[in-house]
Amino acid sequence: RAEWAWPVKKTLSKTGVKNIVLVDGVRTPFLQSGTTYADLMPHDLARTALQGLLNRTGIPKDAVDYIIYGTVIQEVKTSNVAREAALGAGFSDRIPAHTVTMACISSNQAMTTAVGMIAAGQCDAVVAGGVEFMSDVPIRHSRKMRKTMLSLNKAKTLGARLALLGSIRPAHLAPELPAVAEFSTEETMGHSADRLAAAFGVSRREQDEYALRSHSLAKRAQDEGLLSDVVGFKVPGKDIVSKDNGIRPSSMEQMAKLKPAFVKPHGTVTAANSSYLTDGASAVLIMSEEKALALGYKPKAYLRDFVYVSQDPKDQLLLGPSYATPKVLERSGLKLADIDVFEFHEAFAGQILSNLKAMDSDWFAKTYMGRTSKVGSPPLDKFNLWGGSLSLGHPFGATGCRLVTTVAHRLKKEGGQYGLVAACAAGGQGHAMVIEAYPQ
Repeated sequence: RAEWAWPVKKTLSKTGVKNIVLVDGVRTPFLQSGTTYADLMPHDLARTALQGLLNRTGIPKDAVDYIIYGTVIQEVKTSNVAREAALGAGFSDRIPAHTVTMACISSNQAMTTAVGMIAAGQCDAVVAGGVEFMSDVPIRHSRKMRKTMLSLNKAKTLGARLALLGSIRPAHLAPELPAVAEFSTEETMGHSADRLAAAFGVSRREQDEYALRSHSLAKRAQDEGLLSDVVGFKVPGKDIVSKDNGIRPSSMEQMAKLKPAFVKPHGTVTAANSSYLTDGASAVLIMSEEKALALGYKPKAYLRDFVYVSQDPKDQLLLGPSYATPKVLERSGLKLADIDVFEFHEAFAGQILSNLKAMDSDWFAKTYMGRTSKVGSPPLDKFNLWGGSLSLGHPFGATGCRLVTTVAHRLKKEGGQYGLVAACAAGGQGHAMVIEAYPQ
């Protein structure tokens, strides 16, 4: 009898559709907020990532057609941070640039917008990226105080001004801080993660074990020089920063001592099994394959099918990967077993483990997704092997590009053909993309 063999995996190129490639990707070191980057501004980090991309690719500064950046918490002075960072990095001032926001998948949106512009024939080369700067966030006056100040600006007489000043009460001076909470439900993401973990029966111990895995794998990847997308950054008045500073492998005993961070006293989400507030920026160069080859580049990967999904922001806030994964596999004509490399955004250990359980549940597939059967759970021996957002850090706007660049690097290192990126985002949204290794 003939020996049965695995079929050679097909390529996902489509007739009549341009092949779009990732030429390269870089990022600044991801640092815990309030550390070495504390005195900078978001566009400083974004500019550094863009300069790093220019240096690494050697692309002429006028050969890029468009620049797109993702960010979540806007710095008021640089609301179109893509433009300010591009000018600061020395790109031609004739290259248009815009900024997108879609919570934790903002730079995913920047990349897929780039893919769309190239596919539509509008552009041949687009730089996409993302930045987040949590060391300094805009804090506003209260609504009443803002109203009074705007009226003061318009007041014509001294009497009118004095009357307005006299109307100010101590309560008006209470500041308004940006909340990492859902506008529609007023619930913080940590609360949602805790409820999700409880709904899927994910224990505190499982979450701590997963977080420890993330930190241990990140430490190993850092020590072995696998995080080659990181570019050094000379911070003015400080040392050169050359690596992520939030990677801290602990012990199960140390982690068990921490109290719940959100749902007290019985919650399971803690500071140790959640991603932390992070400053950082990323950038990738995306081109049509023909343009990349014409300029003499050896691309890293093909960017293939992608989907966006959206669910109920109360009970399914963080389940984006569970909804997006089967959809993007269907679009590509692939099965879960065809994927060699998985890179999922780790918002919380409880969120990752809940998604893995949801993906492995026929009941969930039938009840919530209208599918006949489950998609299956990604095997951990292919999953986030160089650490993830829990350990490397999660600058909201920048993580998507890190995920895609990591998939490209892992495919090359591990000899795989297909990678899958997935992420959840505030508002109950999510994203997934299939990436194909570029033939060596």
